[in-house]
Amino acid sequence: MTIVETSLVGTDLGLSGVSGVPGADGPQKVKDFTSDQEVRWCPGCGDYVILATVRGFLAELGLRRENLMFVSGIGCSSRFPYYLEAYGIHSIHGRAPAIATGLAVTRPDLSVWVVTGDGDALSIGGNHLIHALRRNVNMTILLFNNRIYGLTKGQYSPTSEQGKITKSTPMGSVDHPFNTLSLALGAEATFAARAIDSDRAGLTEVLRAAAEHRGTSFVEILQDCPIFNDGSFDVLRRGDAESRLIPLHDGQPLRFGAEGEFAVVRSGFGLRVARTADVDEADIVVHDAYTDDPEYAYALSRLSDQDLGHVVTGIFRSVTRPTYDDAVRAQNSAAADRNPRTPDSLQTLLTGPETWTVA
Repeated sequence: MTIVETSLVGTDLGLSGVSGVPGADGPQKVKDFTSDQEVRWCPGCGDYVILATVRGFLAELGLRRENLMFVSGIGCSSRFPYYLEAYGIHSIHGRAPAIATGLAVTRPDLSVWVVTGDGDALSIGGNHLIHALRRNVNMTILLFNNRIYGLTKGQYSPTSEQGKITKSTPMGSVDHPFNTLSLALGAEATFAARAIDSDRAGLTEVLRAAAEHRGTSFVEILQDCPIFNDGSFDVLRRGDAESRLIPLHDGQPLRFGAEGEFAVVRSGFGLRVARTADVDEADIVVHDAYTDDPEYAYALSRLSDQDLGHVVTGIFRSVTRPTYDDAVRAQNSAAADRNPRTPDSLQTLLTGPETWTVA
């Protein structure tokens, strides 16, 4: 990991598919994004799979490494920046979105990423998360959700299911957990998606769309903690997993199951799961990730439940709205045009002719 540089990259460089971010000079490989740091997670941790997927995805994305910035908070997932050969900051608990906001505003040539966990983002960092989403800052937020506090040795988290027995809830948690996608969409996220760590193809598809989206992209990644919450998502990986997972593909009917025996249909103001044989073809919902209707994406998020009876994966919503960082830069430029005497740097202000004496 390297701390961020301060100089801007020249504007004569070719641009990648990510708006405003310079592209690499040539093809890249996974090793180009692999740092010299020893990866130190517990054996079997889902973070390993996510790291491998992200490294491979970055090699395909085609961005200059010096224009990539990964900001993390505190937790197992927050060691992520050390293991990428890119710029990164291992910051403070829950505050990664705030630091990333400053970078996005001051460095429009950066692709800014936040790596966080269910405890870091949804507990102490809850306010920072929802306001980043509300403001639509140009960043990508990866929330690793293992439904437990791993770094502090196995306490329940804001996404742990009710009745969860942990070191901090020996008789079972009485808390009702967050539905993370509902939270993100309720905070007006312009891009919201979910993937599973073991589904490399699905995760890569979501990551690419998130990186290319201008605004705040929120991606929840369900992953295993083999030490303190082992097997928490096993039902989504084997057995009757196909009858539980509802994959989203834009423009495609929402059918799922080994033989497509289940479908999603409208029910009042929401959605419900039905047997395909029991409904008319015309009643099956066709997924539209780009609709301006926020209620549809929210209704999709409510299909997922804490017992993992059904879990929706893929891109829930991807819409365009002005970004916070673009607006701030435009406002600063307008202010400077209105008052040409405005100092162009902090140093100019400190060494300028205007001084005050405080008695």
